[in-house]
Amino acid sequence: MRSYRQLFRTPEFTPLFLASSANVLAQTISGLALGTLVFRATESPLLSAVSMFGPSLAQMLGATFLLSGADRLPPRSALTGISLVFAAATAVLALPALPLWAVFAVILGQGLVASLGGGVRWGLVNEILSKDGFMLGRSVFNMMAGIAQIVGYATGGLLVAVLSPRLSLLLSAALYVAAAAVLRLGLTPRPPRAQGRPSVAATWRSNALLWSSRPRRLVFLALWIPNGLVVGCESLYVSYAPDAAGTLFACAALGMFVGDVTVGRLVPPRLRPRLGIPLLALLAVPYVFFALRPGVPVAAVAVAVASVGFGASLVQQERLMALTPDELSGHALGLHGAGMLTMQGVSAALAGSVAQLTSPATAMTVMAVASLAVTLSLTVASLRHAEEGGLVATGRG
Repeated sequence: MRSYRQLFRTPEFTPLFLASSANVLAQTISGLALGTLVFRATESPLLSAVSMFGPSLAQMLGATFLLSGADRLPPRSALTGISLVFAAATAVLALPALPLWAVFAVILGQGLVASLGGGVRWGLVNEILSKDGFMLGRSVFNMMAGIAQIVGYATGGLLVAVLSPRLSLLLSAALYVAAAAVLRLGLTPRPPRAQGRPSVAATWRSNALLWSSRPRRLVFLALWIPNGLVVGCESLYVSYAPDAAGTLFACAALGMFVGDVTVGRLVPPRLRPRLGIPLLALLAVPYVFFALRPGVPVAAVAVAVASVGFGASLVQQERLMALTPDELSGHALGLHGAGMLTMQGVSAALAGSVAQLTSPATAMTVMAVASLAVTLSLTVASLRHAEEGGLVATGRG
């Protein structure tokens, strides 16, 4: 499968794509609205960053206890229910009398539910597309996320300025309801991909199996840590440029879109595996220059260039699927998503803490340098593993 026309002619792909677009749009608008609401109430870069990326902090907890459901629940019912849960939670966040502790309790609950949703969604994508269509399909979803974030942050910034953060949250809740309706009406009932009931024990067994392979471990770490640290930089846009945060988020989404189009559609398959490390480096390098505290125009260009590097995740996901049995594809993709989003939440909290003690610009620089250091370490570990594999194959050592 090499064309977008073939992709959208595949049964069930279009409704899943449309519903996911609505979900991303809702998440983007609600995240910006909530981050602005918390920053106005507390003037804290840390609390603002955690409020925007807080659901990610609960992702690994959900992956530890709930992720077996990614392959053991009917996809249509699971995805519809998750969208409705997010609609209700977002509406609760819009309540004017909601105390700060309750805001973060709701955020925690959203993260637990989201940890299951990623595995169900990407496992279904892997199921409805042919093996040679997964990369193209995944890149289209990533491009959609980039466009939806551009629209969402631009719209969200306008709504927050013209209306209010609370009305923006209610609009997001309505978008989640629309996504649930599209999923319910557009997808056909499918049986679970794996037998057995979801359980904590089944989740632990599958996690242990996936983690037991060193090549898979290295791929998971490459998917989780370098880009998670860079998302810590993104979590500081509101405190770095309170009046232009929507612009910075939109430029970052534009860069991500360019990276996904390039890697998913334009780069020949034989060249893709070589791009993983260079793209991870590109992801972090522009943020090092935030040590100079650039103005908004220069900062916008820097974040757009950096976000092209998010295309590295497509290369790594293709590698992960090549290393994973089909019956664990949803679980593996869910574990990837949960770990990645957890790291993003941890990095947002870490970046916010550093910014609280120093400044947002300094914190961005620190996170970027850390991302580069991790990328270098993973590169060395991968090369060492490849050399050891060569020695075993030739009978040496």
